[in-house]
Amino acid sequence: MESILADRNLALEAVRVTESAALEAASFIGAGDERLADHGAVSAAHSALGALSVNGTIRVGENKSSSNQKLYVGERIGIASGPKVDIAILPLEGKSIVARGGPNALSCLAIAEEGGFLNVPDIYMDKLVVGPGVPVDIVDLDAELEDNLNSLAKWKGVKVTELIVCMLDRPRHNLIVEKLRKLGARIRLIQDGDVSGALLTSITNHEIDLYMGIGSAPQGVLASAALRCMGGYMQGRLFFKNDEERRYASELGVKELDRKYHTTELASGNVTFAATGVTYGAILQGIRIIDKVAVSHSLVVRSLTGTFRYVEAHHEFAFRKHAQR
Repeated sequence: MESILADRNLALEAVRVTESAALEAASFIGAGDERLADHGAVSAAHSALGALSVNGTIRVGENKSSSNQKLYVGERIGIASGPKVDIAILPLEGKSIVARGGPNALSCLAIAEEGGFLNVPDIYMDKLVVGPGVPVDIVDLDAELEDNLNSLAKWKGVKVTELIVCMLDRPRHNLIVEKLRKLGARIRLIQDGDVSGALLTSITNHEIDLYMGIGSAPQGVLASAALRCMGGYMQGRLFFKNDEERRYASELGVKELDRKYHTTELASGNVTFAATGVTYGAILQGIRIIDKVAVSHSLVVRSLTGTFRYVEAHHEFAFRKHAQR
């Protein structure tokens, strides 16, 4: 399997999936209905994946009990004669962002060898992410915040006050924010976008030194897939709110509930990651209408090469379809 995927470049095929989802979601920007935006992105991504030349299984995707009934975990998708792969997909990260017309909404997809993604429940995960080149022993999920900041600042040759730490703007992070301010580190709080937040540590010309906090576990797997390709490093541990979630994780086959996972344990083997911007953001431009044509901006990268490719595509047919809504 490894040699098969090593010889297959799925980059452009992956981008077509995220482009389809982003174009559909973009037609609902500012419409105030996150449900419609999400449903449209899921349906578009499902159709595009169905035509993909792979024998795929969704490992990170939608909840089967949701109204979409598409892209659910365990669904087989793609052309059955293709190579067997695992798929992690988030057709729309930031559905509430799209509803209110805010920044940093995107569609993202990762494809790995069969067995390449950790099977995680749809619960929370505590995360710690740094960018390319940072040794794995510089920061640790179990270390004190002050120790992590001092260690990272020393390695980078800067003061703690020069570090920028990013996290979701959530009440559960209030104590961390308070500590960061006392230590003098700079903070960037984001409304949504767990995957894009993690990617900010590793994107070209990035300015985020550390991404941390509690977010979605499935999005943690997707972030790890991207970081595998970009050279970043992540640690994650499942965060359980109650015993029911622990039982749920056990039923899915998670044997070490309190284990601290590293990047390559969350996403292993040959990985292809693609993302397309839905709304304007720090990483990607959103869908734009230029001369009556829909223009998309995407990023695609492979762990095999680590090469970043930005893809700008012009979708005249897509614009005509969306303009008729």
